[in-house]
Amino acid sequence: MTAIEFDFNLNKMRSHLRRFAYKLTLNNESAQDLVQDTFYKAWANREKFREDINFKAWTFTIMRNIFINEYRKLQKSRRIDQTPDHFTIVQKYKSDDTPDGRLSMIQLHEAMEKLEYEYKTPLLMHVQGFKYYEIAEKLNLKMGTVKSRIFLSRKKLSNLIGEHAVSQILL
Repeated sequence: MTAIEFDFNLNKMRSHLRRFAYKLTLNNESAQDLVQDTFYKAWANREKFREDINFKAWTFTIMRNIFINEYRKLQKSRRIDQTPDHFTIVQKYKSDDTPDGRLSMIQLHEAMEKLEYEYKTPLLMHVQGFKYYEIAEKLNLKMGTVKSRIFLSRKKLSNLIGEHAVSQILL
């Protein structure tokens, strides 16, 4: 297939690809990005296309694979649950290189040193990226106990350094 024929066939698929992309992403902008990535990848791999393969199926497969790969990358990059009712210290644990950021981190470390061992240990493990079930296994506790201790640790920190400061650092 010549480059002109390939381009013509690919452009004919645009509306089909757009609908499929929207079904995958449920978002217009993400769908448009996915279509664009599919066009790029299909064009970059046009020499791999064989005449005996269904062009529509080939482009849909490329799109599906791009979507799956991006989804997997996103899942790997999420180290913790980001819902508001869970503890989300990992993302904001790194201090900003500002005086306020450094002061907040110093306050946080000082306050964490005041916590009892049974509260500090699950909190620190969670900050290091351990999942609740991993903390429960390592500390030989029930998962509900781990969740409770992490929640209570956060509350104790709030009392020690102030609700606003903890919410700025831990959330």
